[in-house]
Parts: sequence; C-alpha cells; structure tokens
Amino acid sequence: MEPVIKTENLEVVYNLGKSNEFRALRSVNVDIYPEEYIILFGPSGCGKSTLLYCFLGALPYTFGKLSVKGEDPYQYNSEELVHFQQKTIGIVYQAFYLIPSLSVMDNVSLPLIFAGMSKQDREKRALSLLRRFGVEAQANKLPNSLSGGQQQRVAVSRALVNDPEILLADEPVGNLDAISTEEVMNSLSEVNRRDKKTVILVTHDAKFIPYAHRTFYMTYGKVEREVFNPEIEAIKVVEKGKTIMTEIEKLARIYPYSTVDELRVKSIVNYLTQKLTFEQLERLEKAVVKIIEGKIHEADFKRMLLEKFERGGVGVSTSAGEKMTKQMEKIMRESLAVKRFRKRLVEEEMTGTEMSRYVKHLRTYLLDEYEGQVSLGQLRRLERAVEERISGSAKKEEFELFLGTSYDKGGVGFHWRTARNMTLYLEKLIAQGTRI
Repeated sequence: MEPVIKTENLEVVYNLGKSNEFRALRSVNVDIYPEEYIILFGPSGCGKSTLLYCFLGALPYTFGKLSVKGEDPYQYNSEELVHFQQKTIGIVYQAFYLIPSLSVMDNVSLPLIFAGMSKQDREKRALSLLRRFGVEAQANKLPNSLSGGQQQRVAVSRALVNDPEILLADEPVGNLDAISTEEVMNSLSEVNRRDKKTVILVTHDAKFIPYAHRTFYMTYGKVEREVFNPEIEAIKVVEKGKTIMTEIEKLARIYPYSTVDELRVKSIVNYLTQKLTFEQLERLEKAVVKIIEGKIHEADFKRMLLEKFERGGVGVSTSAGEKMTKQMEKIMRESLAVKRFRKRLVEEEMTGTEMSRYVKHLRTYLLDEYEGQVSLGQLRRLERAVEERISGSAKKEEFELFLGTSYDKGGVGFHWRTARNMTLYLEKLIAQGTRI
C-alpha cells in the first residue's frame, strides 16, 4: 500500500536569507496511509498546523518534497488546486467559519454549488450529514443560535459534503466544553472508522492520543518521534524487526511533552523506586479516579488492587493491596479537613474557633506519622505553620523550611527528613482538598 501523503525533508522558511529568517518546519519526513487516523501533537508554535496547511495546499513549502495521492498540489494550476481542495481534502478549523447570515443547511450545501449540483440534490446530501451528526433539527436555524459543539458538527458536515478522501482537523475542539469536545471527537473517529477516510488531527492535548493509529510528536518544527498506538491495529505495515513497541512509547502517552531521553530517565527511576510496572500504574490510576469520584468504596478499591492483572485488576500482593487501601482511605478522610477549611475561608465565614479546630485536626494527622515526642512550644509552632500553609499565606518550601529549622532559631526543630515527610503528606491532603 502506498502512502496517501508523503513528505521528504520538507521545510518551510519565512524571510529566507534575511536577518529574521525563521524555519517553521525542519526536514520533516512523514508517511500517512489511506484510512489512518493520525495526530500531529506538540506545544503551540511547534509547526504542527504549518505542516497541516502544507498538506491542504494552502501553505507552499520552501524545500523538500510533498506528495498527496502521488502528486504535488503545489504543481497544480488554480483550477486543479480548487478541485483538489474540493474532492481530495477537507478541513475543520478551531474557529467554525460558518457564514452567520446563511442557515445551517445553506452553510453545509454551499460547497456543492461550485460543483454544479442541483438544489434538491445539495439539500438532500447536506441533510443526510446533518442527520448523521445529530444537528438535523438545526438545519433551518442560523449558526449563531447553535451551541459551540453543534456549530463544530455542522463544520464537520460541511467539510465532508464533497466526500473528500482526507479530512484535516486543526484543533477542532479548542473552544468547546467537555461534552461538546467528546461529541466532536467521536464524530471524527466515526468518519475514520465508518467512512474509511484518512483523518489528520492537530492537537496539543494528550488525552486525544488514544484515538489515533499513530502520533507524530513535534517540537521546534521537527518530528521528534513517531509512536504507534498499541491498542489499535496498525494500518502502516512495518517489516518485522524494523520497529519494537517499548516502554518508552507507553511513557510518551503519560508524559507527552518529555523528550526521549527524559522518558528513558523516567523508566530507570521507575525501576529503581517502584515495584509496579507502568501498566499496573495505569490500572491503579483508574481505580483511584473511581474512588475519588465516589463511584466505588474502599472494599471495591481493594478488590481492584488484588485482582489478577490478566483479569483486569492491578495485580498487587495482598499485603500491598491492604496497605494501599488503608493509605487511600486515610488520605481521602483526612483531606476533608482541608476541603472544609478552604470552603469556609473562601466564603469568609471562618470563626477563630473553627480555624483552630481544623488546624488541630491536620496537626494531629501529621504527628500520627511521627514517632518522636514534641514539646508544647513545637506543637504551637507546627499549628501556626499548618494554618499559614492551608490558608495560602505560606508556600510549600517555606513550610518545609520552617519545620526543619532548629527551635532555637525560631523553627519547629524537626529533623530535615521529618520536615520533608510531613510536608509531602500535607501537600497530598491539600491537593485532594483544594478546588482549582
């Protein structure tokens, strides 16, 4: 099978030869196959949208080669380029670019006018797409009366009305809420799976990576790495032995902005400090999400931890599972003190008595982990430090420094390791008990 899109050392250079010369793309080599779902991923300014618009035929490259279905769109005359952008390739933008004075139906059917299709056939095709993407009821409305998610699904319908083989999507959910985002992403996935169209999505959001067959990670105008999705059957055929799915690829999905060298470091650190594999950690994270959201209780959490990995559990030992469950229950229970304290503080209804009670609760939680004895003076200073930290008047580093400073110098007088451990635990409670 031949690639539907292929680049060789593709470069885009602005202000070539001038003092302010800027290379937006640097020696980009990608191959994209028919029916693939591809993600161009990276931070803002990395060149992913530039590459997308090169594919579209809207941004001429400076050096290298580009082939779309075996031809270079920049060799087309104006008429051929229009036909290419009508029939071969469609695009969905972050901004919807719907014409506000035209109805939804007319917005979707407009491209068919230039194809010479009759009004009846135009509206029939447009309506079938609107029905498919759940916005048929809005067909006669103006775009501004629709929600953001509805407008973007109208834009997807418009991009598909000419039945292109390739659909480009440039940050299509960047302006949408969570529900609308899911609806649009599911629509794009359906276009790929059901219609067998090649979909190329530009995004900086790592949570969309599981949708794709492959992801190209980009930084500074370069493709740093190509990662296959192990959960989806690959379309690109790779000769056996040419590539291998490693822990690095799995880590890239957890830490998408890390370089390959940084991912290798994380792999070693995990080996040195953790007894769980990254696959087990992913399962553990899912279990923690459920208990935080209140979907399961401690008994279910423990059961998920102890269940064999092959059966969908985390697969830890009985002793480890019991310890984790106790720790989870403890941190969820004790973080309630932070949550209640912050709520009352924000509402400006906190009395001195209430503040003292919450602070003493938290102080007790910290000291329960401490095997030594404390003086009354240390107790008072610890309470003061806790109050300042959870009220936001002291930073984490200041809290730890105060706990580890000797009593004679005005601190609490704990050993530095005790100060570190107490700080880390309090930060866990604050993280769970504070709304962002």
